[in-house]
Amino acid sequence: MKISQKTCVEFVEVLASKAAVPGGGGAAALVGSIGMALGSMVCNLTIGKKKYAEYEESVKEILAKAGKIEEKLLNMIDEDAENFLPLSKAYGLPTSTEEEKKIKEETMENALKVACEVPINIVRVCYDAIKLHEDLVDKGSKLAISDVGVGVQCLRAAILSGQLNVVININSIKDQEYVNKVKTEVDSLVEEGVKICDEVYAKVEKALGK
Repeated sequence: MKISQKTCVEFVEVLASKAAVPGGGGAAALVGSIGMALGSMVCNLTIGKKKYAEYEESVKEILAKAGKIEEKLLNMIDEDAENFLPLSKAYGLPTSTEEEKKIKEETMENALKVACEVPINIVRVCYDAIKLHEDLVDKGSKLAISDVGVGVQCLRAAILSGQLNVVININSIKDQEYVNKVKTEVDSLVEEGVKICDEVYAKVEKALGK
C-alpha cells in the first residue's frame, strides 16, 4: 500500500515511529495537499452562488488548477519516500579503503541530489497553490473565508517545510554550482510565498473583524 493511501491514523502512527519514511518531506506534501483542498472546498462553496456570479469562471479555473496541485502533492508523499531510499542505503556503504570512500562519496552526492528533487517540487507547487489562494481570497464565498485562511496557513507551513528538507540535503552536497542554483530558486519562492501567505491571512483576519 502506498503511504498516501493509508488512513489518517495509520499515517500519523508510522510518521511517529522509527520508520525511515514518511518523514518531514512526506508530512510537508500532505499538509500542502490539505491546504490546497481547503481552497478547492471554498471554490465549490462559491460556484453556483448568484452573489459571486461575476467570479464564476475565474473560480472554476482556480478549482481546476487546485485539483491538479492536490494530486501532485499527494503523489509527492510516496515519491519522497522512494527518493530517500538510495540515500539511506548510501549511508551504510563501507569506507575501509580509499576506493570504498570514493565510491561512497560519489554515491552520496548523487543520492542527495535525488533526495532534493521532491522537496524542491514541494516548494514550487506550494508556491503555485499560494498564488491561487491569493486570487481566491477576494473571489470566494465570504462564508468560507476562514477556510482560505486555514488553507493558506497550511501552505505556509508546507512551503517552509519543503525548504528545510532542501537545506538539510544541499548542506552535504559538494557541487556548489548545483547548490547555488537550487538555493537561489527555493529561497526566492519561499520568501515571496510566505509574504503572500501573510497578506492573504491579513485579509482573512480583516474580513472576520479580528
